[in-house]
Amino acid sequence: MKITYEDVKNSEVVKTYIRKADESLIALGYTEHSFAHVSKVAQTASHILTVMGYSEREAELARIAGYLHDIGNVINRIDHAQSGAVMAFRILDNMGADPEDIATVITAIGNHDEGTAYPVNAVAAALIIADKSDVRCSRVRNLDITSFDIHDRVNYSVKKSALTVDPELAVIELELIIDTTICSVMDYFEIFLNRMILCKKAAEKLGLHFGLKINGQRVL
Repeated sequence: MKITYEDVKNSEVVKTYIRKADESLIALGYTEHSFAHVSKVAQTASHILTVMGYSEREAELARIAGYLHDIGNVINRIDHAQSGAVMAFRILDNMGADPEDIATVITAIGNHDEGTAYPVNAVAAALIIADKSDVRCSRVRNLDITSFDIHDRVNYSVKKSALTVDPELAVIELELIIDTTICSVMDYFEIFLNRMILCKKAAEKLGLHFGLKINGQRVL
């Protein structure tokens, strides 16, 4: 059975796990990982594969993987990619999804977190880039600027974030405009360097060069 993105998005089970996972991250002091984040990641991952000429089905599987990728946080932040993959298997299997589709989705989810991630296929590569490029001020939930940690500062400093894909030039580029009075470029690299290296590997899997531009200056 060909499960669609809308099937997954409308599932009350999925909604519950996303909501409860984000509640755990709120308690731990993390930035927003709820419906706004997973919806953006889903859309971006699908867009990347569509622009690169992958099939509609592959783009939809990327969208599904993007929407489900963080549900493992309901168990624990540690190894949430792997636990999320197991949860996604159970959910999709119960929905009657095709085993080939399930395998693609859980492989991508299980390989999206930078501690253990690797772009093993196109869907995984698109998910990695979509997830790591979601940097924006609206993800910060701590309203007390004086108590910001570095993750809060980096996200809150971002005034513009745009990911563009150019298949003709074989480039995918993340452009950020940041307020350097809140966060320096070095602060950004302190916590995001490993993520950007991972994005570079993921882009290469898609036959692309990953570029990063901050305040008009190309830094990768």
